Amino acid sequence: MSDKLSEYRRADAPLPDSHCLWPLYGAGFENLGRDGQPVEVPMPQHGPDELLVRHDACGLCFSDVKVIQAGQKHPRIHRNMQTIPVVLGHEVTLTVVGVGDHLRGQYRIGDRFIVQADIYVGGVGYAYGYEIQGGLSQYSVIDQRVLNADHGNHLIPIQPGIGYAESALTEPWTCVATAYRLKYRTGLKPGGTTWIIGAPPSPICGGGAGGGGYTISAGFDEVSHPARLLLTNVPTEFAGWLRTRAKALGVEVIEVNDITAPPVERVDDIILLGADPELIEAVSPRLAPFGVLAIIADTPLPRKVAVDIGRVHYDRWLYVGGPGPDIARAYSDVPVRSELKPGGRAWFVGAGGPMGQMHVQRAIEAPAGPRTILCTARSDRRLRVVESIYRADAEAKGIAFTCVSRENEEMYRQTLNKACPERERRVGASGFDDIVVMAPDAEAIAEAADYLAPGGVMNIFAGVARGTMASLDLSGIYLKNVRFIGHSGLTTEDMRLTLSLVESGHLSPNRLVAAIGSLSAARDGLQAVKDAIFPGKIVIYPHIKDFPLTPLPDLKDKLPSVYAKLKDGREWTKEAEEEFLRLMLL
Repeated sequence: MSDKLSEYRRADAPLPDSHCLWPLYGAGFENLGRDGQPVEVPMPQHGPDELLVRHDACGLCFSDVKVIQAGQKHPRIHRNMQTIPVVLGHEVTLTVVGVGDHLRGQYRIGDRFIVQADIYVGGVGYAYGYEIQGGLSQYSVIDQRVLNADHGNHLIPIQPGIGYAESALTEPWTCVATAYRLKYRTGLKPGGTTWIIGAPPSPICGGGAGGGGYTISAGFDEVSHPARLLLTNVPTEFAGWLRTRAKALGVEVIEVNDITAPPVERVDDIILLGADPELIEAVSPRLAPFGVLAIIADTPLPRKVAVDIGRVHYDRWLYVGGPGPDIARAYSDVPVRSELKPGGRAWFVGAGGPMGQMHVQRAIEAPAGPRTILCTARSDRRLRVVESIYRADAEAKGIAFTCVSRENEEMYRQTLNKACPERERRVGASGFDDIVVMAPDAEAIAEAADYLAPGGVMNIFAGVARGTMASLDLSGIYLKNVRFIGHSGLTTEDMRLTLSLVESGHLSPNRLVAAIGSLSAARDGLQAVKDAIFPGKIVIYPHIKDFPLTPLPDLKDKLPSVYAKLKDGREWTKEAEEEFLRLMLL
C-alpha cells in the first residue's frame, strides 16, 4: 500500500479551505453545475452535534437522472432549487474527517460508513442526495437528521478492509435483495377499514355460516377484526351476519350506496363478491398503502383489468382471490412468495441494465435458485455483456441460461414460445414461476404477465410512476393463484444484512462496476446513465485527479497497471481500486 493511500485512509491530513461539488439548480442537465463543470465552494463547517465527512465513492443511479429531469417537481424535493440547489448522490461511502465536540467518544477520525438514504424526521423526508447534500461532493456535514432520524441512525459502519466501490454499491444491492424479502398480510387488517361490495349475480350459491353462502372464518372475530366496515350491495343474509358480528365486536358499520363517493378516503381491504372488471377498476383507487383487494369468484373475468402498477410498486398494493365461500381463505391459502421458486423458471425483463444484472447475479448465486433463467432487454449490446459475465457461472450450476433481445423480434418470440407454448399457456400448463421486471414499461409488464405459470409471481421492481396503468388478467389471481407484487425500497436493517454478505465475501458488488471517473466526470456519467450506455454501474471517485468517464476495458491503454488487476480483464476488484487510487489520489 502506498503512503498516499495509507494517509488517505487515516483521514487525518489537514483539510483544504474549499472543495468541489455538483449543484443542481433545476430541471435539465443544463442546470447541473456551472457551464457543465462542478463548482468550488468554501469548506463546510460542522457544529458540536455534527460530523464532517469525506465522500470516497459514489455510484450513479437512474434515480439521480429522475431528479435532473423533474427538478423541483420531484416528490422528494421540497425547496427552491435555484436558491438552495440539490447535490445528488445516495449510493455513497464516506469517511469521518471531523467530529463535533458533543459526539467525541462516539465517532473518531477515520471511521467509515455507508448511508441508508431514505431518511425521515418527524415524518418528513430528508433523503440523502435529495434534501441532504449527497455524494457528488467532496465533503459534507452529517447532522442530527441523519444521526437521530425517526428510525434511528442512518450511518452504517463498515469494516476497514472493504473497498470503496463495493461499499458504495451496497445500497443498490440492498434494493435488489429486499425485493425478495417482501411480506404481505394474510388477513384483514386489524383495526383497519374493510369494504365489502356485492357484484350480482353472486358466484356462490348455497348456505354457509355467514348466510348467502359467504363467511369469514378468521380476521373478523374476537382475536382480530377491523375497526370499520363498509357495505355495498352485499347479499341480504351475509349482510345480516356481518352486522350481527360487527355489533358484538364493536365494529362500526356504514352503508355505502354510491361506490364513487365512500365516506372514507382510503380503505385497507376491499372485498368484491364477484368477477366484475368495471367494479375492480372503479374501487381500486380507494386502496390505502399496503391495501389488499380480494376477488371472490370462480369464473373468468370477461376482459383484462386496468391496474395501477405504479401503486403496486410504491404503495405495495396486493390483489388476492379465491372461489369462496370463506373470504378469509382468499388471503391465507396462497401467501405471497417473494423469493424465487427453487428449481423454477425465472424471466428477467430488462436484464441489460445495472439493476437487471444484480437480479441475474443473485439468481445464479442463490443456494436454491431457479433451474431456468431467461434474460431479455431492448438492447442487444448490453445484453451480450450480461451473457459474457454470467453464462459460465450459470452453466456451472446446471442452469439453463438464455439471453435474447427485442432487437431480434423473431428470435425473441421463438424463445418465448419455446419456453411457454401458447397452447399450454392457455390451459395453465406452462409459464414462468417468477417474472422480475426492471423495465419501466407498462406494455412490457402487461405482455410478460401473460406468461405467468400457475402460482407464479410477477415482481414489478421498476419504479413506474403512480398512475401508470397496465392491462392484466386478474382472473389468474383466483383461478391460477398468480400474484403481482413490487417494491425497491429498503431499511437500515436491510442494508446491514446486505453489508454483512459483502464483508463475509458472499456477495461481490464489484462485479457490477462498468465504468469509473473523477468528480469532474459525474455529468458525463449521469448522461450515460440516462442514455443506457453501460450495462453496469458507474462509480465516481471524488478525491482523485481529473479522470474522464472510462469503461473498465479502456484501462488497458490508459492505466495498464490497474487493468492488470481486473478479474478476467473486465471485473473491478479491491486490488484494482487500490492501484487506481495509488496512482490517482490528489
